[in-house]
Amino acid sequence: MFTGTYTAIVTPFKNGKLDERALANLIRAQVKGGVDGIVPVGTTGESPTLDYDEHSYVIEQSVKIAAGRIKVIAGTGGNSTTEAVYLTERAAKAGADASLQVAPYYNKPSQEGLYQHFRKVSESTKLPIILYSIPARCGVEIAVDTVARLARDCKSIVAIKEAGGNADRVSQLRASTEPGFVILSGDDSLTLPFMAVGAQGVISVASNIIPRQVSAMVRAFASGDLRRALKLHEAYYPVFKNLFIETNPVPVKAALAMLGRMEEECRLPLVPMSAKNKELLRATLKQCGILKSKS
Repeated sequence: MFTGTYTAIVTPFKNGKLDERALANLIRAQVKGGVDGIVPVGTTGESPTLDYDEHSYVIEQSVKIAAGRIKVIAGTGGNSTTEAVYLTERAAKAGADASLQVAPYYNKPSQEGLYQHFRKVSESTKLPIILYSIPARCGVEIAVDTVARLARDCKSIVAIKEAGGNADRVSQLRASTEPGFVILSGDDSLTLPFMAVGAQGVISVASNIIPRQVSAMVRAFASGDLRRALKLHEAYYPVFKNLFIETNPVPVKAALAMLGRMEEECRLPLVPMSAKNKELLRATLKQCGILKSKS
C-alpha cells in the first residue's frame, strides 16, 4: 500500500543541466528523514520542461540512489496518452515502484476520455498507478464516479493524489472506493484535514526541506496521536502555506537554496522568486526554526 509520506522531489538544475550531485544529496536526505518514498518528475519536478531522455534519466537515478530503501513513484503522466504510456514503460524498466498519472492537461477531455486514457495506461504496464487530480493546473477534475469506475475496472489503479482542496471530495472518494484504495493529500496544509476524513498520507512539497517533520506528523495521526500531529501541523503551517506564495516549485527551490542544498534554478517559463516574496519565505523559515537566524 502507498500510505504515508512521499516527497514530490524537485529536479535540481545547475547551468541548465541536471545537478546529479544535488539530486543524490536530496534523496539521501529524504531517506534519512524517514519518508516512505519520493515522486520524481512530477509537477514539483518540473516535468513539462524535461525532454523524454532527461525525464527517464531522473527516474533511473532516483531508483539507483533510493536503492530500495524508500519507494519511487515515477511521475509519468501526460496530456497525450501515447506519451504517458511511453514514459510509464520506461519508468517500469528503470525499476520504479509505481507511476503517478496526472489528469491530461490543456486538452480538457470528457470524463469518458479520462477513463479511457487511464485505462489505456493501466493496460500498458504492471506498475501500480496513482491517479493525480489537480484541476487548478489541468483544467479538468477526475470526477469521483470516474475514480470509482477506474478503481473497480483496473486493478493496477490503487490510489489517488487529491489536490482539489476539498475535504468533501475526500469523503466522497472514501465512500465510493474500496477500503484498500489509498487517498493521498496533494496539499501540505490540508494533510491533517484530509486524513481526518479518510486520506492516508501525503505527497508533499514541504518534505523537500523538512522530511522528518512531515513524516512524523503523518505517522502521529495514523497511529492515533492526534495531539502530536496537530502540534506539528501548527508549528509548520506557515511553511506549508508560504511554499506556495508563488508557483510551485519556485519557492521550495528558493528555500533549498537558502539551506545550501542546491542552486536556485528553474527552467523557463518559471523564473526566480520576487525579492519581496523571497524575504517573506526566508522569515518564515527562520520563524519555524528551519533556517538559522545568521543565514
